[in-house]
Amino acid sequence: MGLYDRYLAARVRRHDGASPSHVAIVITERDLLERGAYETLEDVLRWAFEYEADRVTVYVSVLDPAAAPTLASELAEIDAPRAVDVRGPDDTRRVDAPISVGIGLGGKREFTRAVRGLAHEVERGERDPDGIRDADIESQLVFPDEPDLLIKTGAERLSDFMIWQSVYAELYFTDVNWRDFRKRDYLRAVLDYKKRSRRFGR
Repeated sequence: MGLYDRYLAARVRRHDGASPSHVAIVITERDLLERGAYETLEDVLRWAFEYEADRVTVYVSVLDPAAAPTLASELAEIDAPRAVDVRGPDDTRRVDAPISVGIGLGGKREFTRAVRGLAHEVERGERDPDGIRDADIESQLVFPDEPDLLIKTGAERLSDFMIWQSVYAELYFTDVNWRDFRKRDYLRAVLDYKKRSRRFGR
């Protein structure tokens, strides 16, 4: 670790703000085509747990659904500090793992599926539509937990991911491309988070 990285690490550790316990990262299929992209992901996962995260969610958007199986296979084999659970575009399993990876699942698609699930319950007489609450919608999401910090590299947009879950998350955008993302960039994101006063919509 270089001198500047050590300086940032010291600032992160000294700052009395809370560290993010759940970190979300949004990357694209194109990001993963770059040389060294998987090694960058392995590094980011290690940094996250090194700096007090207890879970990480990774969203990978894909343009070609046919690429999803190959991506899923490759992502399942990364050298990660904790067990990795990878979901493909049509996987409806609920995920509750320290490292969760979703491929090709846009936020609109996930939310639509959640609403459809509740509609079927109402249709079967299992649920009163007037009694539906936020928690009921969250119970239908594959990734129900809200991240504390969401990091997006390369552009200031979420690319249709984590629409529901990121409502109260602290968003951190950097123009650094994924292939160039370094430890100092992660540390900057964490330090920025620790300096913020979270309002949770208030």
